[in-house]
Amino acid sequence: MATLRNFWQFVLGSLRIVLRGNAWYWLWVSALLVPIGIGAAYYVRQLQEGLITTNMRDQVSWAFYIGNFTFLVGVAAAAVLLVIPAYVYNWKPIKEVVVLGELLAIASIVMCGLFVTVDIGHPERFWHLIPGLGSLNLPQSMLAWDVVVLNGYLVLNLVIVTYMLFSLYRGRQPRKKVFLPLVLFSIPAAIAIHTVTAFLYNGLPARPFWNQSILAPRFIASALCSGPAVLLILMQLLRRFTRFEIDDRAIWKVAELMAYTMFINLFLLGAEVFKDVYSNTEHLVFMRYMFFGIGGHTAIVPYMWLSVGCSIAAFVLFLIPTTRRNPITLNIGCVLIWIGVYLEKGMGLVIPGMTPDTLGEIYEYFPSNSELWIAAGIFSVGFLLFTLMVKVATPIMLGEFRAAGIDPVDPVEHGAAALAR
Repeated sequence: MATLRNFWQFVLGSLRIVLRGNAWYWLWVSALLVPIGIGAAYYVRQLQEGLITTNMRDQVSWAFYIGNFTFLVGVAAAAVLLVIPAYVYNWKPIKEVVVLGELLAIASIVMCGLFVTVDIGHPERFWHLIPGLGSLNLPQSMLAWDVVVLNGYLVLNLVIVTYMLFSLYRGRQPRKKVFLPLVLFSIPAAIAIHTVTAFLYNGLPARPFWNQSILAPRFIASALCSGPAVLLILMQLLRRFTRFEIDDRAIWKVAELMAYTMFINLFLLGAEVFKDVYSNTEHLVFMRYMFFGIGGHTAIVPYMWLSVGCSIAAFVLFLIPTTRRNPITLNIGCVLIWIGVYLEKGMGLVIPGMTPDTLGEIYEYFPSNSELWIAAGIFSVGFLLFTLMVKVATPIMLGEFRAAGIDPVDPVEHGAAALAR
């Protein structure tokens, strides 16, 4: 009973924290609520009129929504780049910020679910996926496996974060025999969510652009670039605007690991381009559409070259120690890699895979205003959720928010620093 009472107080205290803030906090929250409201209005219209309000058609039935979903699955897997050095190699500076990766994973998976929801015509029929009520079609369906691994990863991260923060709230350290196995299990779980998502694509033999065994490694490599890029900027913001102390070595180590994963991502892209160009089969048409266009259809060509250029520039910035340790060039590199991977996953994966279609027809797709606003609303939901979670987690990690009766402690000896022991 005491534990339940403490947990209820923990929940109420968390609500009080998110309902308090300075003018900048409320300005940021208000800025997020505006696109959420506009996106919701466009989604109501989409529910009333159907997916005809989008620019998706029979030729391009997976498009902007699914591209964002695929990108965010990679962002959700970003925590693994923090967990491995922290808990496999026991590197203490990284342990202090692992919770940020877990919170980012939660926000990203929520956005993934929202993008899938808006992509289907009848979201109210989700009950067909509930075992006992509907049929999940396991193990035959890869979509069913994706539902299982994504929801499992969401629950896993929720359990890890809640257990850790609630333990610190009560002035206790998370028990290693409970906490450590969960954290270590999150490593294969993070790899699994992106692998299964890749299998959704390369298991389709009628889509030669996706039907390649190299797709899953490419997904994982790009995921370990884009997600940590967000984390690096967040670490610096937390260090700047709170008393949360983050060691420079943690930031530099994440940047160094990103340099390796960016090289692997570019190498795998080059290997795929070489295979298509050198073999010069009829399947080269998808790569040609992607980078050069076909018959005057060049809508996505500028975005693809921009993606490659941003990725190469970011790799150079992260490869050189002096530029990856300079805050200005570090943040420029983070923005560049985010743009590069987002365009690669959003436009460069889905659209060329369906253009030309199986009958050779070219439908030049570009997202409608409805799709853009709905996507902006979903991203704003994710940003808002992450903001609220960080606002609660930060005072707990600093020792400023704790259960009644717990004596005040030095923040250095509490929270993040205590976890690093």
